[in-house]
Amino acid sequence: MKKARIKNTATGFSKVQTDETLRETISHGTPDYAFEFYDESMDMFDFRLIDWHWHSELEIMLVKKGTVDCFAGTQNFVLNEGDAIFINTKVIHKFSSNQNAIVPNFLFAPCFISSEDSFIYKKFILPILQASTKCVKFSSSNHSHKKIIELLEKIIQVQKQDDLKELKTKQALIELWGQIYRNIDFSNQVCESENKIRGQAQLQMMMQYIHQNYAEAISLEDISNSVNVSKSTALNIFKRYLNDTPVNYLVSVRLKKAAELLKSTENKIDFIAMETGFESDAYFCRCFKKHFGMTPGMYRKINLVKGYD
Repeated sequence: MKKARIKNTATGFSKVQTDETLRETISHGTPDYAFEFYDESMDMFDFRLIDWHWHSELEIMLVKKGTVDCFAGTQNFVLNEGDAIFINTKVIHKFSSNQNAIVPNFLFAPCFISSEDSFIYKKFILPILQASTKCVKFSSSNHSHKKIIELLEKIIQVQKQDDLKELKTKQALIELWGQIYRNIDFSNQVCESENKIRGQAQLQMMMQYIHQNYAEAISLEDISNSVNVSKSTALNIFKRYLNDTPVNYLVSVRLKKAAELLKSTENKIDFIAMETGFESDAYFCRCFKKHFGMTPGMYRKINLVKGYD
């Protein structure tokens, strides 16, 4: 998941760093130790939002305090204190909170558990990677999930120890993986996997088109034509994976680009509105306030003050 600017997060960023397909650009772990732990809180991120992104690593988050909304494709979970969530590889997801929730989390490559040419990988890891399951919520109120929560707590605690930390992490993670394996639904695995791959590929191509052309007067038809599908199919793909519409996503991209310009340039607000594809500065200001909860002028002023901290 990880994060862009001044706030003291584990990665030094206060928002997710992604490319135009929303793939996270920051690496997690190293080739010889493909595991990374982040001891974070939602207050470390702008607007307490870890925005839409995906990565090839698997991710597990535990909510130690507060409440977090998790969106993964078409699924939406409310994670309360003590709850955890497993995010499968290459699944587009985001987290948001209206409070400073404490959210320790870790990401790891599938091969961290066992090498890709091993029997363990083929029998216990690959089936999960290919399954239709995008994510699994583990509830603190569910007695059958008690062991999983305990193992998560153990892995988090181990990160604070120097002695045998890497070895103890892998031992506990292998045990945790066995528990996750028991909670995965493998029914209709092949069919769902093929649909998932095709749908996400089309989504990423449409997102790429939007990122490349957001400053132009593009329409839903233009977006759908970029991958040779109907407008209704484009709408369904965005709804399925982002719980949003292509046009709303286009507006959000424009607003984020505008926010970057407000922080990094002294250009006038009406000029920034035009440069980012908005028909008028009045419409831009309305959209900006609705999305960010403040006017463009207020946003610029706040970030100028932060820049001198």
